[in-house]
Amino acid sequence: MKNKYLKGISANVLLLGVVSFLNDLSSEMIIPILPMFITALGGAGLILGFVSIVGLIGGLQDSISSILKVLSGYWSDRIGRRKIFVSSGYLTSAGFKLLLSLSTIWQHILIFTSFERVGKGLRTAPRDAIIADSMPEARGKGFGIHRALDTAGAIAGSVVVLLLLYFLWFDLDQIAFFEPIAFYKLIIFIAAIVAFFSLVPLYFVKEGKRDPQGISLQISLKKLPVPLKLFITVATIFALANFTYMFFILKALDAFAHIGEKESIALVILLYVLFNFFYAVLAIPFGTLSDRIGREKVLIFGYFLFSVTCLGFAFFDSLAAFLVLFPLYGVVYAMVDGNQRAFVSDLATEDFRATALGTFHTMIGIIALPASLVAGFLWTITPTHSLTFFFGSSVSVISVILFIVLRKYFKD
Repeated sequence: MKNKYLKGISANVLLLGVVSFLNDLSSEMIIPILPMFITALGGAGLILGFVSIVGLIGGLQDSISSILKVLSGYWSDRIGRRKIFVSSGYLTSAGFKLLLSLSTIWQHILIFTSFERVGKGLRTAPRDAIIADSMPEARGKGFGIHRALDTAGAIAGSVVVLLLLYFLWFDLDQIAFFEPIAFYKLIIFIAAIVAFFSLVPLYFVKEGKRDPQGISLQISLKKLPVPLKLFITVATIFALANFTYMFFILKALDAFAHIGEKESIALVILLYVLFNFFYAVLAIPFGTLSDRIGREKVLIFGYFLFSVTCLGFAFFDSLAAFLVLFPLYGVVYAMVDGNQRAFVSDLATEDFRATALGTFHTMIGIIALPASLVAGFLWTITPTHSLTFFFGSSVSVISVILFIVLRKYFKD
């Protein structure tokens, strides 16, 4: 049985999957508690009268490193090396996670989480190029495996947080020095240590010899094929709808506020585990499905499902509703995340694949900031925060319509 599932899977894909498992375990120990950490350090409101602090931090997590995504892809293609960027990126992220555990004001969180994403900017495009090159005949499966291991780490990370919440906060909350902020800092410190351990499997990743490419960034971007440019446009519009996850967590946290602080946090983390479980379990099946029936069909339905999920968050705030909506949110990511990368790889030529992936990540990274700023502003207008989710649903529908209209141009 084991050989059946491992047959045809590149060792590089598995090793990078293990790296992502450990790194995402580390990251997802932080992610579910980050909105609470921000608010605990005074970041619950607005700055300049209209900018949501949560939206700003959430948007900058992706956007501040966006230029590095295209640059690292370009540099990787130009010098013919991938692994050095991947290793440097993971090391940078681990270092800033450690600094994040020392935060005392929300501005520290803004700085450290943003530069932690610089590490992601360095590693993402070259890492995805290694995956694409390692399984050229089954890229959907390759990216699905990587995303599944990545998200399995997310499940493990959020479960670890839940266990630490139970054994530390619930049992030690009578100790004077053990306050919520101290708990958040302890979790982030442990997560940083795990992030450093994620560097070990990278040593065993084998990088094929590649000739340096005599290209310039300006020329390489112009040479991206028209179908790829059109898809990046569609994906960027969808990214405008796909604002930071923090608002989904805060929506549930607000709904459970009446049951007590520790209990509501525990329940939100449980829902987040549910989201990641569905993401991890379905990532490989949807990647394999896209190999068989075409990525366009899977992506179009994924975009549409996100629109429906946002409507659910706009209209409902009960536990029963969230038990459906958070899994649907996970299904959306299983359908969209890995398959977008695989589709970019399909539409790009081999010599420019890392640059193409970098361009893709850059565009959706740049749009992440205005997406979350708009979502944050809309969040404050109504007590139920429904406008934020109506915005996400509406823009997502636009991306679906545009995808259907342009679909014929993606064919060879």
